Amino acid sequence: MSLDTVTRKPHDRLAEILAGDMAQVNTLIRTRMASEHAPRIPEVTAHLVEAGGKRLRPMLTLATAKMCGYQGDDHIKLAATVEFIHTATLLHDDVVDESEKRRGRPTANLLWDNSSSVLVGDYLFARSFQLMVETGSLRVLDILANAAATIAEGEVLQLSAAQDLATTEAVYLQVVRGKTAALFSAATEVGGVIAGMDDERVQALFEYGDALGIAFQIVDDLLDYWGSDATGKNIGDDFRERKLTLPVIKAIALADEAERDFWKRTIAKGKQQDGDLEHAIALLNSHGTLEATRAEANDWIAKARAALATLPDDPIKDMLDDLADYVVARVN
Repeated sequence: MSLDTVTRKPHDRLAEILAGDMAQVNTLIRTRMASEHAPRIPEVTAHLVEAGGKRLRPMLTLATAKMCGYQGDDHIKLAATVEFIHTATLLHDDVVDESEKRRGRPTANLLWDNSSSVLVGDYLFARSFQLMVETGSLRVLDILANAAATIAEGEVLQLSAAQDLATTEAVYLQVVRGKTAALFSAATEVGGVIAGMDDERVQALFEYGDALGIAFQIVDDLLDYWGSDATGKNIGDDFRERKLTLPVIKAIALADEAERDFWKRTIAKGKQQDGDLEHAIALLNSHGTLEATRAEANDWIAKARAALATLPDDPIKDMLDDLADYVVARVN
């Protein structure tokens, strides 16, 4: 999901204050994605890493560590760890989803092949574990290892839930917590841990990242039916890929027999035809599920801000608070 479209820019203000640290993270990423024996590894990773993106997840680690007064350099390694985990999941996701574009460029699996994407993703996961071990903190290792396992679990759960019309909002939330929120919450939590914060403050950072990540994914799913070219989303991709996201799950719960037959044909069976996307959007609007989904995203943002409010005042805290609003700004 792009965050480019809102004028000014808590994300950019964070990037400015963290510019020196981010430069070190970028240098470390380039160093650690090198391979002496397999030149395809840096070719594939460079294609994805250099495609852009806001580096939001590693920035959250840097921001929370700095906000908590951390003075060392392990936050650089942890931010690079977070970005490697994220990049590995993108490589794997594009294979699973049979994607052909990411961030406006051809995917690695299209330019090379599925095998390269999967194996290079595995390499980045291994690199991420090397980096987190270098911090010497078992607690950090526990948090990030659990996050990596939760991400994989969420992706597998999505495989079985994606086209099953019986999928509930609770299952959707479990998928989102796995595939997106787990890395957000780990990124914010480890920043507090390496800074030596007490358990209460570390928990608040976890809750901020968790709620922010959930809202982030809900908005991303909402924009598939309620976006525009300006948002960087291709309208209807999730529908064409037969993904059961929150607006559709809510609509199916309210559907009459004819509407349920429509969702069964288009999502469960994948027999789509011209005009189906427009009809799907009409059904979502008629049941108010787009508005309901937007309200739910805003509820999660309120939870993120409430968790953040328990932490001591700091300019970075204000930016993180603004960032929460920024995530949902495109649909408000």
